[in-house]
Amino acid sequence: MNSKKTALVTGASRGIGEKIAEKLASSGYDLVITCHNSFGELSNLAQKLKEKYNVICICKTVNAGKAAEVRKLFEDPFFEERGLDVLVNNAGISYVGLMHEMEDEAWDELIRVNLGSVFFHSKYAARLMLKKHSGHIINISSVWGNVGASMEVAYSASKGGVNAFTKSLAKELAPSGISVNALSLGLIDTKMNSCFSKEDLEAVVSEIPCDRMGSADEIAEAVYRLICMPDYLTGQIITIDGGWT
Repeated sequence: MNSKKTALVTGASRGIGEKIAEKLASSGYDLVITCHNSFGELSNLAQKLKEKYNVICICKTVNAGKAAEVRKLFEDPFFEERGLDVLVNNAGISYVGLMHEMEDEAWDELIRVNLGSVFFHSKYAARLMLKKHSGHIINISSVWGNVGASMEVAYSASKGGVNAFTKSLAKELAPSGISVNALSLGLIDTKMNSCFSKEDLEAVVSEIPCDRMGSADEIAEAVYRLICMPDYLTGQIITIDGGWT
């Protein structure tokens, strides 16, 4: 039986998800990585990780906010054979705009992708982890889930939901040796911030004690260190924001 650890990283084609996948591969994890619209980039990443780190890396196109697609993902024989040790719920989308001008469909999609995906993936991951009586679920959240952001009401609400989900599921799975935690991120230098002007970003950075944006590499390192912690560390929303809050 293969003794290597296995991990699933959602939203892994670029940015934070890509760096998390590479960090786990460099640490010897076999991987399943997913994305929705960037399969070419995801496939290139998988090939790179396999060649560089000599790991298994399966890439799949999955709309993380659709229950049927997530269920199909977990029907892959890889999970039946290997189980799952780590789930990183990283997939997410943003919306910037006035709440009263937001279309109902945009709200539905954002909540499905940012919050629904955490439920769908955690549901099937937990079933696998319960068989092993061990595992780690890490949800990528945001400081806006703690304090809220003007012009990002839906996004803030979704991440507040992720935080509550994290705390609740941690209590449910703790007796089975499975930890559930979230990383609440501040301003991280990724393409998701491309909707903001240089001036807007500089204004936010000026309020951060570290005087810079965080990097995706730093978040990947935090994910790995969290995985290495004992399972007594669970139900926590760990803020990484350069001292902003």
